[in-house]
Parts: sequence; structure tokens; C-alpha cells
Amino acid sequence: MRTYHLETLGSLDGIVARDTARRPEPGPRDLVVRMRTVSLNRRDLLILDGRYPLKATPDTIPLSDGAGEVVAVGEEVTRFSVGDRVTSTYFPRWLDGRITPALIDQPGVTLPGMLAEYVRLDQDAAVAVPDHLTWEEAAALPCAGVTAWNAVTGGAEPVLPGETVLILGTGAVALFAVSFAKALGAEVVATTSAPAKAERLKALGADHVVNYTQNPAWWRDVRELTDGRGADLVVETGGPETVEQSVRAAALYGRIALVAANSPHRTSLEISTDALGSALVTLRRLFVGSRAHFERMNRAITLHALHPPVDRVFGFGHDEVRNAYAYYATGAAFGKVVIRIA
Repeated sequence: MRTYHLETLGSLDGIVARDTARRPEPGPRDLVVRMRTVSLNRRDLLILDGRYPLKATPDTIPLSDGAGEVVAVGEEVTRFSVGDRVTSTYFPRWLDGRITPALIDQPGVTLPGMLAEYVRLDQDAAVAVPDHLTWEEAAALPCAGVTAWNAVTGGAEPVLPGETVLILGTGAVALFAVSFAKALGAEVVATTSAPAKAERLKALGADHVVNYTQNPAWWRDVRELTDGRGADLVVETGGPETVEQSVRAAALYGRIALVAANSPHRTSLEISTDALGSALVTLRRLFVGSRAHFERMNRAITLHALHPPVDRVFGFGHDEVRNAYAYYATGAAFGKVVIRIA
């Protein structure tokens, strides 16, 4: 079988392919999964550059997100059978409740990742794929999908029908959040810098789209669209670049789900006393979610027949894998960048 490894960090040249004679064998509680697709996330670029908060295990197999078919199971496995379609989970040991430092390991950085023809997963680290999704769509779920679901539903006050949800940008988390918020009955306001993307956001369910390039003080537009009340929930994906405006755009008792907390340009979150003086907002930091979040999300995806947007699909050859990374790094994608393995 073929696997890819992060042999060295810092450039695409460090991603190398290796071929071995046989696939892995399952342990008593393991699944062996023939991978069909994997997808890229921003954290994968940070890991490659050596800037991710967790230090990568030397020579690790990259990527956290993938989907495939179970081809072998250990004798103690009860959750899945040969032939089942499964995805990986972002935190293999975080099943439910709150995360703790003991549960922080992740595929593609401290654990072997998904960029391989076959992977071995503990049965607890897998989730069933919704039947209506393609392999390419299924690979989009573990990181961006679960993060968006947690942002919209995981706080003390989940989104209620009729509330207003503000979603920043057109990254994969934001696109999932648009679909989820709309499915929950919210009025959705999205932001973008591109008129062409505005129409695609509306097709996903956004009721209003604000162009933040044309309107640099876009929080005023959000308040105008909500008759001065502001957004009940802000899915904050810009971090230091946008958090000040997110506070100004939020309702008096608004909630802010802080997905991104870092920036190449700023090293801290700065919120002026003027902005805080007129708001009683709750800011909640989150990082993807548990297996329980994932399973609840999949029930909603199935109920509403949602389809994650996929921007572009690359092949499994050495040059194509590197090209997938390079294309994703441009930031041009609207939806997930996927590598098709089989």
C-alpha cells in the first residue's frame, strides 16, 4: 500500500510517498479502513509549516480528515462491520463531554493521519457516513463540519428558530455553519469580499450577504439588517482581524463562537472598551468537537439532506498531493479541497 509522510517540515518537498508490501492488520478493537478520500484543513498547512500548537510526531502520516470502507475488524469490535462506510474523528479519544489534556492527540500531527491507502482505527475513533453523501462529501466532515456544528449548537444557548446568526467569510467552517444555521431556522447573515461568492452563499441558505471590502465597517451593515438589534450568534472565523467588529455586530446578550484565535498579522485578540461598553456578549472558544458532536451533526445532515460543498478533487499521485496542498494554500477554494485515493 502507499502512504504519505511528513519527512521534513517547512515546504511541500517534505511530503513524501512510501510503498509497503501489505496493509495493516487490525488489533482486537480496531478497524482497517480502505481510504477513499481525504480532505485538507487550515491546520494541515500550519502543521507543514511547523506553526501548529501541537508538535508533529517525526515522519507522521498527514491529514486528519478522511472517509473509507471497513475491510477488516478485530475480534472485539462491536460498532462496525466489514463494508461499512466510516470517517475518522478529529480527536480519537474525545467521545463526549468536555475535552481534557489527556484527549488532545490528533491524527496527522501526534497520531498517524489519513493520507494512506489503508489506515487502522480504534472502533471508538470512527463515525458512520450518512448514506446520501458521496465519498468526497464525507471527507469534508470531521474537522470543518464538526467545528461549525459545535459553533452553532454546542454552547449553553444553541441557536433557536428566528434568531440571527452572523457567519464570517467563506472558509469551509463558515459554509457548513451557513447550512446548519439555516436548517435550524435562523436568519443568516454572511460576509464575503467577492460578489460571485455572495450568490453561492445565498444558494447555501444565507438570507443576507455583506461585502466587507466595500463596507469596511461591516458591523454597521449587520446592525442595519437586524433593525439595530445585532446578531444573536456570531460564528467568528477571523480571530484577531475581526473580533472587534464581531462584538459590535452582536446583540446585547449575543454569543460569539470563537473558531479562530490566531493570525499571521496579530498576536493577540484586542477588543476596545468602547465596543465592550455597549455589549454583554458571551465569547466561547471552541476547537472542533467530540464524537458525540459528530454523531449529532450527522443526524441533522441526514434529516435535512445537506451536502457539503466540494471545491476541487485531486488524485493520489505524488505531484497531485502536493498540488492539492498548494491549491488549498491559495485560499481560492469555495468548499473543501479533496484528494481521491481510490
